Amino acid sequence: MAAENLLARISVDPNVCFGKPCIRGTRLWVSLILDNLSEGVSEAELLTSFPQLALEDIRAAIAYGAAATREHVVDWQPAGA
Repeated sequence: MAAENLLARISVDPNVCFGKPCIRGTRLWVSLILDNLSEGVSEAELLTSFPQLALEDIRAAIAYGAAATREHVVDWQPAGA
């Protein structure tokens, strides 16, 4: 699925979840999906934990994160640096 089609699955509405990017039709933050993936939670586990998700929603969250990093750099330094 093309990135633009995936990104259509993301909603940013100031009246929903304080305007944080969510999976369209849910109140699941994109950051929640990405945090879980970064902690090693599998796609299958996410789909079980959040039955309202589809595999394409997880891919949409990843695509959104990729797009966001093209526009914004997080100021982060590793511990002890």
